[in-house]
Amino acid sequence: RQKSGSGHVVPVWLHYNWCYQSQVTCNHTCSGPDEWGAVAQDCSGRAQSPVNIVTRRLLPDERLTPFHFTGYQETFHGRLANNGHSVQLDLPQSIRVKGGNLVAQYKALQLHLHWGKDGGPGSEHTIDGEQFPMEMHIVHIKEEYASLSQALKDSAGVAVLGFFFQVSKSANKKFDPFINALKHITRPTNSTLLTAVSLEMLTPPQKNMTKYFRYDGSLTTPNCTEAVVCCKKNCDCAALAAFSQLQFPSGEAMVKTSRPVQPLNGRQVYYSGGHVALVSSAALIMSVLLSSALSLHTAA
Repeated sequence: RQKSGSGHVVPVWLHYNWCYQSQVTCNHTCSGPDEWGAVAQDCSGRAQSPVNIVTRRLLPDERLTPFHFTGYQETFHGRLANNGHSVQLDLPQSIRVKGGNLVAQYKALQLHLHWGKDGGPGSEHTIDGEQFPMEMHIVHIKEEYASLSQALKDSAGVAVLGFFFQVSKSANKKFDPFINALKHITRPTNSTLLTAVSLEMLTPPQKNMTKYFRYDGSLTTPNCTEAVVCCKKNCDCAALAAFSQLQFPSGEAMVKTSRPVQPLNGRQVYYSGGHVALVSSAALIMSVLLSSALSLHTAA
C-alpha cells in the first residue's frame, strides 16, 4: 500500500497498469490476465472467478433459498461512466438484497458489464463451455460498511449478482435508455446522467430468480479478492454491438473485456433446486460472496 496525495492509504494495485488480453501488445504496455498475479497477490489465489460451470457435476443445496430484492423496481437517476475498463452505473444504496443463504442484507453500490466484440462471445463465466455475449455484475456490500474498501476486509463483506445476456431476435426496449447513453461516454472518464432507470429494467423478472448456481469465488479484476453473485437477460444484436463503440484509454475499441475462466481447484458448484436442465433455458443468475459463493439463475 502507499499514500495518495490526500494522505489516504491507497492499495498499490490501483496504480498498476493491468489490462485485458485484447489490450496486450508486443511492447508490453500493460499486464494482461496471465500477469495479474504480479498486480495483486490475490489474483493467484485458489478460489478465483470466473469459472466454467459443468452442469453434470452440480450438487443441490437446500440452503440456497430465493433471493429477496428491495428497490429493484424503483426508478432512480444514476451516473453512468466509462472507467477505462468497463461501463459503470452508480446505484442508490436503498437497493437491497438478502436471502439466498447470504449471511446478511446487502446494499447496492454499482453495476458494470463485461462483453465481447460486436455481439460476439464476451461473458466471463461459461456454462458447459458456452460463453454468452455479455455479463453484468451488480456489486453490493454489507449494510454496516460505508465503502467497498471497508467491505473487502470482511470475507463475507461483498455480494455480487451476475447476469448473462444472450442475443434475441426482438429488441429489449427497456434496455434502450442504457444503450442510448453509451454514445455520451465513448472515452474513459466520460460520464452522463442516466435518468428514470430501474434495476427491474435491466434484470429478469424476480419470479424467475429462484433457481441458480453457487460456488466459492472472487472478484474478476485486480485485486481479485475472493468473494461474488449472477442471471441471463435477452438483448438484441444492435444493443450488444453498441458497446463496441466505447474506447480503452489507448483509444482502441473497448472489446473482449473478460477474464479467462480459472481452475476450480477442487471447488464444488451447487444449484438451488429444480431440474439442472433449466440451466440451458433463457435466463440465469449467479451469486458470489468473498470466500463464499457464486450463483446463477435460469428463467424459462
